[in-house]
Amino acid sequence: MWRGGGHGEDDLLASCYRSVFAIVAAHDDIRSIAFPSISTGVYGLPIERASCIALREMLDFLAGNDSVEEVIACCYSAHDLRVYQAALAEISASRHAGQHESL
Repeated sequence: MWRGGGHGEDDLLASCYRSVFAIVAAHDDIRSIAFPSISTGVYGLPIERASCIALREMLDFLAGNDSVEEVIACCYSAHDLRVYQAALAEISASRHAGQHESL
């Protein structure tokens, strides 16, 4: 539940994704998984914040797992989709820039 951002909400949401991915990783036969925009509805977590957390956890999991082929972020509305697309672009650009800095 969103309480202003100073009560560990980010860590709790990231932990939720990691917990699911730990279960998925234990099963070699799971090829895809879908997530709704967790905590952005009735719990009130701002979608701009939640989308970045969700996508970072998804990308980190995919980078270290060869058996899962697809992770789907299910968006409730066109607005939510645009927020997720913008977050993905920002994360991708940041990661790409970080790769160049380490060269």
